[in-house]
Amino acid sequence: MISKDYIILASDGIHARPATALLKLARQFKSVVYVAKNKKTVRLNSILNLLTLAPKFGETITVSVEGEDEQEALIAIGHFFTENLKDL
Repeated sequence: MISKDYIILASDGIHARPATALLKLARQFKSVVYVAKNKKTVRLNSILNLLTLAPKFGETITVSVEGEDEQEALIAIGHFFTENLKDL
């Protein structure tokens, strides 16, 4: 399992549209993706799981990935948080 912290750069935080995009991205990989904020961890297999964390602008979340393609998944998810999220 590998993990990395990300700061939410989108002014609106993570709401339904970016949560849906992140879920679609995570489903492209065989690995299991987890997202954590303030000691609460959810599996990224449902939009509601992610929305329960209510990530807001400036907050830090931790993404953990476990599985055979975890490196590739974390790179793609990292790109999502650093490049794509602010445009959604």
